[in-house]
Amino acid sequence: MDRDDDCLLEARDITVRFGGLTAVDAVSARFKAGEMVGIIGPNGAGKTTFFNAISGVIEPTSGRLLAMGRDLTGQRPHRYAAQGLARTFQTPRTFGDMTVAANVDFGLKFAGKRPRRYIWWGEEQGVPWALRDVAGILRLIGLEAQAEARAADLTPTQQRLLEIGMALATRPKVLLLDEVAAGLTEAELEDMARLIRRLRDELDLTIVWIEHAVTVLLRHVERVIVLHQGRKIADAPPREVIRNPEVIEAYLGDEMAATPTEGLS
Repeated sequence: MDRDDDCLLEARDITVRFGGLTAVDAVSARFKAGEMVGIIGPNGAGKTTFFNAISGVIEPTSGRLLAMGRDLTGQRPHRYAAQGLARTFQTPRTFGDMTVAANVDFGLKFAGKRPRRYIWWGEEQGVPWALRDVAGILRLIGLEAQAEARAADLTPTQQRLLEIGMALATRPKVLLLDEVAAGLTEAELEDMARLIRRLRDELDLTIVWIEHAVTVLLRHVERVIVLHQGRKIADAPPREVIRNPEVIEAYLGDEMAATPTEGLS
């Protein structure tokens, strides 16, 4: 078994083909403990397919996937979850007829955990206090007041927060976020970005975040992976990525040229 204590998730030459179409072409990436990494690229770049491959939703055609040093290539999503990976989807996946609290409780049960009852209960050792029960998770994501509301009655922003809460309930080490900004206003997007960064800092998570809202993402992540036509064309801090000629060409210059450099890593 390969082992690198600083690397929580590694993709080695991941390729995904659908018939004659190569959606992801030998992409390699390493995600270390505590990192906040963005994945960007034009439409059709292969971002979501790559995300699906590294979270076990689809099996790569070739390549290897390792989580905490364990080879999970070809394993089902629950095996990835057991190794500390959790993800959200472009369209939030919640149980509409259940309450907000019940949705989060489902996440706790899915992870095979129960609320902490005794101070020395070993099962909860190492789990952040905020993730040990439903109330703590709802407080963390700002949905305390909606605990007894039906998930279907939440606003789009609250739906996304709830899905993040369900993912956090599985007590992940790596949180994969798939376009959580979709459908949000500019103000909501900034609030979401700040929450994501706070979750990383307070819970010591590794965050991997796909986003179309490039400008906001670049302000909040420390490293950016850029995909184009299924290939990785850049992997560097935001300040370097926006000056990369291949990235500028992939975005036809417009979006990168409009990105301010102030505050970028």
